[in-house]
Amino acid sequence: MSDDQGSGYVSSGQEYTRDTNYITDRITADGSSPWPAEPGRYRLVIARACPWANRAAIVRRLLGLEPAFSMGICGPTHDERSWTFDLDPGGRDPVLGYERLQEAFFARDPEYPRGITVPAMVDVPTKAVVTNDFMQMTLDFSTQWTAHHRDGAPDLYPEHLRDEMDEVMQRVYTEVNNGVYRCGFAGSQRAYDKAYERLWTALDWLEERLTTRRYLMGDTITEADVRLFTTLARFDAVYHGHFKCNRQKLTEMPALWGYARDLFQTPGFGDTTDFPQIKEHYYVVHADINPTQVIPMGPDTSNWLTPHGREELGGAPFGDGTPPGPVAAGEEVPASHGPGGIGHRPDDERPPRP
Repeated sequence: MSDDQGSGYVSSGQEYTRDTNYITDRITADGSSPWPAEPGRYRLVIARACPWANRAAIVRRLLGLEPAFSMGICGPTHDERSWTFDLDPGGRDPVLGYERLQEAFFARDPEYPRGITVPAMVDVPTKAVVTNDFMQMTLDFSTQWTAHHRDGAPDLYPEHLRDEMDEVMQRVYTEVNNGVYRCGFAGSQRAYDKAYERLWTALDWLEERLTTRRYLMGDTITEADVRLFTTLARFDAVYHGHFKCNRQKLTEMPALWGYARDLFQTPGFGDTTDFPQIKEHYYVVHADINPTQVIPMGPDTSNWLTPHGREELGGAPFGDGTPPGPVAAGEEVPASHGPGGIGHRPDDERPPRP
């Protein structure tokens, strides 16, 4: 794809509208779908660069679902066809045998017409994708896989909070998670200005909300926190500059910055965050807005490990539960890709540019 064509994310003169036409099949525990919550049957495919996929990795780890279904990891860049398994030996996923995630979608529908997205749950026996509906997927991890949760797993979607949680998560999604993309992919000044105002109205609301409570829903972590975290983890590294969300840096918003560090330093959050892959994805794939595909060296990420002081607000991340154990073998984020590590992968470690 040439630089003058861009990458197809920006439509001149238009607001950015996300395609949300996903495969909405569900994996359930009660037999209400063709896909039973059967341990060992499925493979979760993610890319660490993608915030929606990062959510799925966090929830899987918090709930201790690693023995229930395996996880495949795509590289941080993709072309117009698909995410690829370029991080794996030989460039193939070791369980599915695929070079591209696209193959799992074609196994489901040989003429699949829509985008190939992560996260995706793949049925290992047929090697066909079951669902890529990222919003429902993680809620189902909490509600349909309970028989396989680890001892001490948190309740990330507590019934007594669901009505309020659903409202909070919907606002976080439309105004923040997707709001940064509306800024970055705006095709006109008017569209950008409108998106910018909406984003910062929501971030100001969150700053106020988190000034007096440790987590979005109170004293313990819920799915709502997972959904907000993955945007905050990318904010200064990508969205502030690359997407022009630059009224303030995250580090300049006291409550949100403290909250983000509190989560980052909680097992399951920071240990699933890969800063070089995050930057490589956005700055290389989005050739519309970064035609040189040069990846910035900064910002310094060592500040994610500084004291946050949020304990003073009370509460406990897992309530009466316990933190997850060590990261599963083979799923570790390299130490050099974590806080204070390298700014980006060297050229000779990256696949050819899309």
